[in-house]
Amino acid sequence: MSTATATAPEAAAPAPASQQRREGLFRAAWRHGRTKAGVTLVGVIVLIAVVGPFVSPYSPTELVGIPNRASADGTVFGTDGIGRDVLSRFLHGGYTLISIAVSAALGGVLLGTVLGVIAGYQRGWLDEAIMRVNDMALAFPQLVLALLVMSIVGPQVWLIVALIGVSHACRVARVAREATLKVVEQDFVKSAEAIGLPRWRIMTAEILPNITSPLLVELGLRITYSVGLIATLSFLGMGLQPPTADWGLMINENRIAVTVQPWSVVLPVAAVALLTIGANLITDGLSRASIGIDRGVEKQ
Repeated sequence: MSTATATAPEAAAPAPASQQRREGLFRAAWRHGRTKAGVTLVGVIVLIAVVGPFVSPYSPTELVGIPNRASADGTVFGTDGIGRDVLSRFLHGGYTLISIAVSAALGGVLLGTVLGVIAGYQRGWLDEAIMRVNDMALAFPQLVLALLVMSIVGPQVWLIVALIGVSHACRVARVAREATLKVVEQDFVKSAEAIGLPRWRIMTAEILPNITSPLLVELGLRITYSVGLIATLSFLGMGLQPPTADWGLMINENRIAVTVQPWSVVLPVAAVALLTIGANLITDGLSRASIGIDRGVEKQ
């Protein structure tokens, strides 16, 4: 009895490769210069978004001067199309965009992971049902679907998060399923099944910890796509509505006078671009680190 009791935890223990992946992924990614550059860029933009509202010289809706002045008294970057301080609106405009993008990406990755792990582990008719519905959902472009639904229901923050999250989940589910299919054939999963662990326990305690690397890469990609998609929706008038300070909305409101007052467009465009580039660099660093760990494990 004591021998069986002692060997049961060992039989259900995670594989050495998964331990190495979890413990060394971030450390390996940090060795890449692109990861450090990405963290720096994202950190600067997030700092602006979080601290900006507390240090802005004016309210984002306050009229401070003549419209479309590239230089005006009391302002650093002039005024926008109706006379509001460009710097103040820029400092207030990032928090909502980033918070919505992160919420949508996290929700999408969570839902997609659940669907993908269930489909990859259960297989059979449940796998077919989940993936065929997933294929139908993937047939609709993200932007077109979001515009269609919001034109019917109306622009709502919760709806933006839900739509983007669901569209991300369809793509994450395929990645999670493929990663799960590779893990379920490993000995430690077979051992967990042999000792009678419940299926939900196997999926959460044995499979999920061993597919974190591709999911982290997916999370970075989904945040990147969310930022661009939300900014696009705001630019098209289907995102956050005036007088809300939002980077995408700032571009839409001031694009006509860009030759007269470029700062009201240049600042939000630069912020969205740097945030996207930074997130992509971090994702690329994680991906390269994951590939390096995989190759190292294969050589052992």
